[in-house]
Amino acid sequence: MEHIDQHALRETTERLRSEGIDVVRLGYSDLIGTERGRDILADRFDRTAGDGVAFCRSIYGTSPMGDVVDIAGGLSAGLPDIVAVPDLATMHAVPWEPGVAHVIADVYNPDGSLSEENPRSVLRRVVDRFAELGMRPIVGPELEFYVLEPDEGSATGWKRYGEATGNVYVAGLKGDPENTLLASLRELAAYGLDVVAANHEFSSGQFEINMWHSEALDAADRAFRFKTAVKELSRRRGKLATFMAKPFNDEGGSGFHVHFSTLDAEGKPLFDDPNGADGLSDTARSAIAGVLAHAPALAAISNPTVNSYKRFGPDTLAPWLVDWGLDNRSAMVRIPPERGRASRMELRLGDASANPYLAVAGLLAAAYLGIRDGLVPPDKLEGYGYDPSKADRLPSSLDASLDALEENKDLAEILGPTFVSTFVAYKRNELERFSKFVTDWEFREYAYHL
Repeated sequence: MEHIDQHALRETTERLRSEGIDVVRLGYSDLIGTERGRDILADRFDRTAGDGVAFCRSIYGTSPMGDVVDIAGGLSAGLPDIVAVPDLATMHAVPWEPGVAHVIADVYNPDGSLSEENPRSVLRRVVDRFAELGMRPIVGPELEFYVLEPDEGSATGWKRYGEATGNVYVAGLKGDPENTLLASLRELAAYGLDVVAANHEFSSGQFEINMWHSEALDAADRAFRFKTAVKELSRRRGKLATFMAKPFNDEGGSGFHVHFSTLDAEGKPLFDDPNGADGLSDTARSAIAGVLAHAPALAAISNPTVNSYKRFGPDTLAPWLVDWGLDNRSAMVRIPPERGRASRMELRLGDASANPYLAVAGLLAAAYLGIRDGLVPPDKLEGYGYDPSKADRLPSSLDASLDALEENKDLAEILGPTFVSTFVAYKRNELERFSKFVTDWEFREYAYHL
């Protein structure tokens, strides 16, 4: 286990007291990106967190419905512990919770080794591989989500907030009649998430908030906190924010687009080359090729639910094929028009249900393999990207993408075999439970006539 600086812990406790903080919320991500954690009294923080805070390891096998999947080292091993250790550099006061500060934890096994199932550990592992190449990956997250309000007359108990058509790219009361987006933007900025802009998205009740780019771990930390915070702020207003991939039949899905580039050790951008094809360096082109080569396996991580694959298809503004293009929003990998320090790729594959740490780690792992192996991308997409004669199809189901992930030993080696086996076991259980569940579609389709 990484050494815990007891002096720094004591100093942190004293500083918290002086700032009127009486509770520290220690949190970390589970496999699906839900925050797990514990509230600790600030005047007991150094004592309580000094040796780490114990949790049951099977939290990585706990489904959204509370089922416990028997991952390796979980139920069959007697439900042993993991230990959460605060990363003091991530401490932030929570603006909407007076007296509360939040800190992100790294997670270890009791023997002191990093927990390989922990999504933050997975991303650290991939960032370390880039460091071996003398590179620092830079990431900018973009997340879409729906805001819902109570509706006693509906089957789910919820309806889309501010229902109206054609409000894409609007700001203000027209698409946000109670100014919840504006209030959230200010609160998220005060939380240190480096958010920069917000707008109503394409579908009714759907919004997007953009975050500034930064080094990969920091960007993923902010995206993880962002999702938790957006959901918490909506609850405070009697609403429900959901990052579900496609919550409605009659509206589009929510994406998680990730902008990615890399710098060398001195901070020089490595994706730009004015003399290269399309103004891109060989490093950038190999990174693109790596993402395309590993896209079927990457889908399992970027599109991690049964529901995710209902977002895909022609004319959805979600990718359908394994392709790339210049400033082309119908491509899976889009190259925005800026060059110089702003040269980058945008992976449009992921949906909003993806775990931020894993979505970033998967993208980086695929790009790393492309760079390491000197891969060359196919011809870029010209025109509208929904012609299956032009490129291979992405997996059409979670089952198919998990097959691709299990078969992709190169990607598993970068992400960590223990993580991949745990993730696949967890998701196979999800598929098994879904296969036995009678849906409202089946009842509507069959019950009256059959």
